[in-house]
Amino acid sequence: MWKFFRPDSLRVWKDPETIRRLRRYRGIIDQERVSKYLLSRNLECKLALDDTNEKLWAEHSRLSERHGEYIEKVDSGDSPVSLDKANAISLLDLKIELANRMLSECHFCERKCGADRTRDEKGWCKLGSESRVSSAFLHTGEEAPLVPSGTIFFSSCCFGCVFCQNNDISTNPNSGHVVDVKKLAALAETLFRDGALNINYVGGDPIPNTHTILGSMKYLASNVTQLWNSNLYCSEDTMHLLVDVFDVWLPDFKYGNAECAERLSGVKDYFNIVSRNHLTAYNHGEVIVRHLVLPSHLECCTIPILEWIAENMPDCMVNIMGQYRPEHKVLWDTDRFRDIARGVSREEMQLAFEKADELGICWRPVS
Repeated sequence: MWKFFRPDSLRVWKDPETIRRLRRYRGIIDQERVSKYLLSRNLECKLALDDTNEKLWAEHSRLSERHGEYIEKVDSGDSPVSLDKANAISLLDLKIELANRMLSECHFCERKCGADRTRDEKGWCKLGSESRVSSAFLHTGEEAPLVPSGTIFFSSCCFGCVFCQNNDISTNPNSGHVVDVKKLAALAETLFRDGALNINYVGGDPIPNTHTILGSMKYLASNVTQLWNSNLYCSEDTMHLLVDVFDVWLPDFKYGNAECAERLSGVKDYFNIVSRNHLTAYNHGEVIVRHLVLPSHLECCTIPILEWIAENMPDCMVNIMGQYRPEHKVLWDTDRFRDIARGVSREEMQLAFEKADELGICWRPVS
């Protein structure tokens, strides 16, 4: 697998801090660890999948707790790995069933619009039951430890960012082509065969497509890292479904307060929801947080986010990004969005970096 690394990826794995923070991910790359989604197939559900929601969620909680213990035993060599018990209903099967039920009163994201997407009733994301993929390819522009990354870009999103750089797919639920669970699994397998170090579900955003993504894992076979690349505005139920099958998380942390989030992305109670979900991801996997520095938003967003990460997620890595540029609605309504109608300055980026250093955050890329 080493032949697929680009030069800076080779260098980054010599950094002891990177190795420490992404130890399990590196183990999967080296085929010394087993991806969590594969291990979720090895825990047997004791209920029939036509049981009540209440009973299925209770069983899910029981199995999820066991799954965490099972991963630790497998990683330490104390438990053998015997994947896919014949004719057994697994934890993964249970997750797929619960996700499909959620689709009938959709609350994958925290908007919780309740649309019955099984009947093609459209909620905020304007998606019915089908998922659409805009593109899928080996991405060499992600963070160095992740490349080449097998990125799968889904259409539509649960955010309405006025500066979205992918607005051609995030605002158009009909872009791309329809994929079912088997086609999505085939895409992932092809990317892995072509050299992907991970399968990277992105968009738009993967959140509205949770049912398809989980369903596709039933048809995946390769031991490859599953990576959730998202704004992380998930409901708690969605996070419960994801934590047992995703190895690495690549979440955006955009705003340090609710007001900026509502004005610039049209979402409510942002900081409370997204900080909750970041902490859940951190407690269940390995995390690289992305923070895009917005011009004029250091005091209200960047600094509070960095301070929260330092206090609550000290062992995660953070990518402090300076590539903001005015796009989408900001371009034609500069008066309304005057605060972000320019690029971020060198001085603002330097202040962000200095604050990260002061807090002891691991943010520097390996060159």
